[in-house]
Amino acid sequence: MNKSFFCLAFFCLCLLFSCSNQVPKSYGHFRIDLPEHRYERFTKYPYFSFDLSVYANVEPVIGATKGEWFNIHYPAFNAIIYASYFPIKPDQLNAFLEENHKLVYRHAVKANDIIEQRFSNPENRVYGVLYHIEGNVASPLQFMLTDSSSHFFRASLLFNTVVNQDSIAPVLAYIKEDVMRLIESFEWGK
Repeated sequence: MNKSFFCLAFFCLCLLFSCSNQVPKSYGHFRIDLPEHRYERFTKYPYFSFDLSVYANVEPVIGATKGEWFNIHYPAFNAIIYASYFPIKPDQLNAFLEENHKLVYRHAVKANDIIEQRFSNPENRVYGVLYHIEGNVASPLQFMLTDSSSHFFRASLLFNTVVNQDSIAPVLAYIKEDVMRLIESFEWGK
C-alpha cells in the first residue's frame, strides 16, 4: 500500500503541475534610458541666444522667405522642435499672437486639456507662454516668446511617430525640461 500510495501521489502531482492555464501576456513598452541634462549656449543667430541640450542638433530650414526657420532635432527620441523667429513692428504683435493662438488651439479637437504657463523676464524683455497640450495630439508642447515690440519666436514639438500619450510620457517630460531651460535662458540679440 505504501508503494501504490506514493505512485498515485506522484501521478497526481505530475498532473497538477503539467496542466497550466495559458494566460496572454500584456503588451510591454521599451525602457528608455534618458541621459542627464546638459546644455550649451546656442548663439548661431544674431537675434537671440539660449541654452540648448547637447543631445539636440539644430538644422536650418532652407528656403524660408520671411524670418529665420530652424529645427531642433532630437535624433535619439525621434522628435523635432520646429522653431521660427520673426522681426516685427509693434503694430504686428497682435496678428502674430492671434496666429499663434489659432495654431495651438487647432489641437483642441483631440486634446484632453490645454494648459497655458506664462513666462515673464522683464530684465531680458522676454515674455511668453508655454502650452502643454494633453492627450494624443500631434504637438504636445508649443511655446511663443516676444519682447512685445520687435521680436517674435515660436516653436512646437512633434514626434515622428504615432503619438500615444502614455508611451511618450517619459520623453515628453525630458524634452519639456529642455524647453523650460531654453525659455528661462532666452535672451534677445543686441
